[in-house]
Amino acid sequence: QVQLVESGGGSVQTGGSLRLSCVASGRTFSGYCMGWFRQAPGKEREWVASIYANRIYTSDIRYADSVKGRFAISRDNAKNTLYLQMNSLKPEDTALYYCAAIQRGCDSGPWRDGRADYWGQGTQVTVSS
Repeated sequence: QVQLVESGGGSVQTGGSLRLSCVASGRTFSGYCMGWFRQAPGKEREWVASIYANRIYTSDIRYADSVKGRFAISRDNAKNTLYLQMNSLKPEDTALYYCAAIQRGCDSGPWRDGRADYWGQGTQVTVSS
């Protein structure tokens, strides 16, 4: 059974930092684009960041404009774990953050449409002013 389990969410003040983790199990995610989406109350789910990796290389790191320069995505293929380092957090970053994976490139149509093969349950991030 394939699972993506997020952790690391919490409550911080404006300007604070959090590091989200997503542990994948049930299969290897080599050859998958993996990334983070978020959904704030009353809003649609939005893509945050993504990264592609196979057995040879890691590439195609992308960020939404709203988080560029503040967030950093990375993955440890040996540990089957995806990370999101979030710095300089703002109240508008408050949302439920989801880990996702798709067996395609990060520039694929389904991924850009917000679709994935696997989703985690989400971890809450709350930033207070």
